[in-house]
Amino acid sequence: MRPVLKRLFVLALQHDAQAELSWNGYWQTRCLHCRARLEFNEDGAPRGAGSLEHVVPQAWFGKRAAAALCARVGGDANDPRNLAAACATCNQSKGKGPDARGPADARALEVIGELLDRRLARWR
Repeated sequence: MRPVLKRLFVLALQHDAQAELSWNGYWQTRCLHCRARLEFNEDGAPRGAGSLEHVVPQAWFGKRAAAALCARVGGDANDPRNLAAACATCNQSKGKGPDARGPADARALEVIGELLDRRLARWR
């Protein structure tokens, strides 16, 4: 795993109120979507099915229809407010659903907005 990706995982975990660094050196948290248990090494490498979720999809940045959502995370796709831990299944499903429909789709905007609210509620 690339070091930059590990750093993004650690950034997401450090700013997630549900993520805890256990006594054995592993981060433990839950998927932002389905609440499945996830574990990561102290350096951010997933132990199992963990993946990095960009709540507001990276492809949406710079698009007028997504401007309000992007502003809520500082206009940067890699802002910690926009990063979360998710299981690979949920993350891939999101990529095939709301992410793929794009910010011009009202339902996609609604889903991503609700997901961002959930992420911000877990902000530490």
